[in-house]
Amino acid sequence: MDNTNTKFPDFNFAEGELLLINKPYKWTSFDVVGKIRNSLKPLKLKVGHAGTLDPLATGLLIICTGKLTKKIDTFQAEEKEYTGTMILGASTPSFDMETEVDAQFPIDKITEEEIYRAVEPFKGDIEQYPPAHSAVKVNGERLYVKARLGEEVELRKRFVTVSDFEITRIALPEVDFRIVCSKGTYIRSLVSDFGKQLNNAAYLSKLTRTRSGNFLLSNAFEVADLVHYLRTKREEKKLETNPD
Repeated sequence: MDNTNTKFPDFNFAEGELLLINKPYKWTSFDVVGKIRNSLKPLKLKVGHAGTLDPLATGLLIICTGKLTKKIDTFQAEEKEYTGTMILGASTPSFDMETEVDAQFPIDKITEEEIYRAVEPFKGDIEQYPPAHSAVKVNGERLYVKARLGEEVELRKRFVTVSDFEITRIALPEVDFRIVCSKGTYIRSLVSDFGKQLNNAAYLSKLTRTRSGNFLLSNAFEVADLVHYLRTKREEKKLETNPD
């Protein structure tokens, strides 16, 4: 998105700022936090994010600084909206493109009507299991660490709410969708289960968070733009305190 015409406010990071960031592809949520924290040096402030995005996902990431980090749990608990693309007819161990396809199935007999109808069981209060390749902790260790070592893990189901799930484009094997859901929903797991609902398979190929609570991706800063602004302001302050 283009933020060239966005007017950057006079931030007060110590008191607390809420920053809306468009997380880049293949960045971790912690990468974004680190970039913002480094841009604020020499200020020593708390910086954290409200709601992790997988490295292969893009979109809205809420960053809190200073005293506002105390409200991270509140922001994290809010309803989320995502758009994305799934690939029908194949599966991967991670349920997304982090791992290679491990099985393929014919999709020539799947109709558009069946695809549209298959969303219905996933609306409302549902239960799902997190992917084995996820950041969920079991006995203090991240699941993805165990999965990459080839270790078996016992997955625990969780209950989530899907307020809306719609198919927005079908161009097999690609299927685009929009989902509105509660905190803790794994879109990768939902996509995998969606494939099984069709007596087939599916994995996630693209995901973007477009909303968290009342905060919209359309109002988010690009990381590079914000970092440039913060560094420029830092240099200006140096000149003010050390004039020629």
